[in-house]
Amino acid sequence: MLGQPKPVCSSEVENPRRAKSRQTVLATLENVSRLRSTRTVFLGLSAALLAGCATTATQAPVTQPVSPTQPATPPKGMQWLYGSGESAATSIQAFRAFRDYTLAAIKTRPRDSVVLADGATLAAPRWVPCGNRPFAVVLDVDETVIQNLGYEYDEAITGRSFESARWQRWERTGADKVAPIPGAVTALRALRQAGVTVIYNTNRESVHAAQTADALNRNGLGPAKHRETLWLAGDVGEGSAKDGRRATISERYCVVAMAGDQLGDFSDLFNAKTLGVRERREAAGRGDYAPMWGAGWFMFANPVYGPSIRGDFDEVFPADKQWRDPGE
Repeated sequence: MLGQPKPVCSSEVENPRRAKSRQTVLATLENVSRLRSTRTVFLGLSAALLAGCATTATQAPVTQPVSPTQPATPPKGMQWLYGSGESAATSIQAFRAFRDYTLAAIKTRPRDSVVLADGATLAAPRWVPCGNRPFAVVLDVDETVIQNLGYEYDEAITGRSFESARWQRWERTGADKVAPIPGAVTALRALRQAGVTVIYNTNRESVHAAQTADALNRNGLGPAKHRETLWLAGDVGEGSAKDGRRATISERYCVVAMAGDQLGDFSDLFNAKTLGVRERREAAGRGDYAPMWGAGWFMFANPVYGPSIRGDFDEVFPADKQWRDPGE
């Protein structure tokens, strides 16, 4: 009667735990890899049984091979945003302008804040009056004051796209894998010293308030205190809309400047699903909103993710500006 088969003495059989943990982007490549591993194990076991292998050899350590789909370099947008000197210079420049504008604005006590009032439209803006409320600035968090280096590394090296569950795990565990945006710490310190309250309005989840506050505080961007100087998704209303949180902040403060990396960091009006790519661009770059950029509203470049990364060829390139090389 045959007993249990002896362990296979082969260095070509993959460690099943290692094989199970390997991540690849393309499902077809995953299936091929799985079939190849299964066939190798089956053949190895058969050969051992037929040969009557009675002793167990120590299997040599197997180095996990690099996935054939692992890119050689990060995507171009990540190279620019997280790795380039140009990106650092751009954000330092923006934060200096943000600081200087705010310090000048509080000297004259503006009549209105830079937060749109209830009833405002893209065609007809209305602003929340300041009254005698103390001054504050409101900033987004991700890719505005901190860089999510750990999360974006994971996406870059695996080739995976955004997944809510993975982002939730990042919010819970990634506080020590972020870095402050160049220029943020010194600019915000100067504003606090001038008596301006620095408030964060982010779409990170309120259930992870402690972890988000930790990420900000440990990088010199605090104090961040939930529902006082840190507002998150779920604090006011539901979903990712930020206007409700801005309205709540405006009940207590005169907001003299805002900063973000998406148009939704300034008004939810820009995120209307009825807006096409060109209409959204024109709404931000023309009319009554154009004068706000650099004069109360400050945009930070983010070529990596967000609602700005969309559009087909005709939406991105006007028909009368499309050129094809006549030499080809």
